[in-house]
Parts: sequence; structure tokens; C-alpha cells
Amino acid sequence: MKKALLIILLVLLADQALKVWVKLNFFYDSSISILGDKGYLHFIENRGMAFGMEFGGPWGKLLLTLFRIAAVSAIGYSLYKMVKRKASGMLVVSVSLILAGALGNIIDSTFYGVLFSASTPFKKAVLFPPDGGYAPLLYGAVVDMFYFPLLEGRLPEWLPLWGGEHFVFFRPVFNIADAAITIGITLFVLAQRRTSQVEQAEPETVVSLGGTPPTSGGSDPLTQQPLS
Repeated sequence: MKKALLIILLVLLADQALKVWVKLNFFYDSSISILGDKGYLHFIENRGMAFGMEFGGPWGKLLLTLFRIAAVSAIGYSLYKMVKRKASGMLVVSVSLILAGALGNIIDSTFYGVLFSASTPFKKAVLFPPDGGYAPLLYGAVVDMFYFPLLEGRLPEWLPLWGGEHFVFFRPVFNIADAAITIGITLFVLAQRRTSQVEQAEPETVVSLGGTPPTSGGSDPLTQQPLS
């Protein structure tokens, strides 16, 4: 359990430290280069789900935050059960990363609206503003900042629907919590795949150690008499 708690703590500290720094020091929609023209810290806020998708207005935002809290509770319980039954190290690490990432974004959507003033293109946010935050409890926005436009150009003219349009890869802006979730899901799939391969290999191992099991059309290996 110590390994899981350490992973969660480190991810949360890194995620929240960077988010608070960006929130207090960047104008909204401003950026600085970290990898030339291929990587930026670009401050935006996500009030909805992944890739900025929103639904249902204020009620949708509230339901989304409550759903995130419920999902994190379920993931935390699953991680506890995995540690108790001594699941594989990769599985524990993967779920710890997913849990840490989910917690990091929940902190934003739950508390940031109360803790910070609004960020605008002309005014930086303030922590604990005297006039109150920019949103009620549970209605905050998630802070995103990593933007990597690795490839940019125009789609071929012959392509149906999107021919000639400008495209950017990779367009989404994300944060450390999002990265932790993505890495965790990837490791989880690999861990499950490895477990499945081991389980499939076990019967073959038993056969190779104990000899070929007799079949209805074979003979007894001790008496060499046909089996009925």
C-alpha cells in the first residue's frame, strides 16, 4: 500500500503545484514556449469532460463533478482490494496513476471556483479573493496547460468532407492528471494482457511436467493396454 500511496501523493503534488502556479501567473489563453514551436505551456480551463465537451449547463456540471467523486471512490476501493490480495505490481501502479489523476482533476472542479478569482485574457487570478471565487463549490473548472502541436498543415484536397482544412496534431491541451490517467490506463491494459498470457500458459506447463494426458483412443502408459 505504501507504493500506491507514494505514487498518488507525488502525482497530486506535481499536478496541483503546476496548476496553482499557472493559474496565478498566466493570463487566460496565454502561453510560453517549452519546446520551440512544438511544445507550450498554454493556460486554458476545461469546464466539462475530456476535450472540453460540456452538457446540461449548470446541472450537467454538477452531475459531472458528483460522478467523478463517485468514480474515484470506486477506484480507491478497488485499489485497496488489489493491494490486500497482493495483485501484480504493474496493476497496482496503473490503478494508482488512474486514481491520482482523477483526484487531481476533482480537486479543481470541486474547490478552484471557491479558491480563485476568474482568469481572463487581461487579468490574472487571485488566490482567496476578498469578493469570493469565480464559481460555487463543485462548479470549478479544470486547469490545463500542456499543448504539443507536433504536426501542422492542410489535409489533401481530395479527402471527402475535410479536404483542404487546416489540422493540428496533437491539438488537445492537457495537464499532469490527464497524463497520469492515460499512462495508468495503458499500463492497466498491458497488465491484464500479461495476466491473461500467464493463465493461458499454465495448462501447457502442467502438461509438459506431467506428460501427455491419455485420451479415449490411447493406451494406459503403465500397462500399455487400450483404454476403454
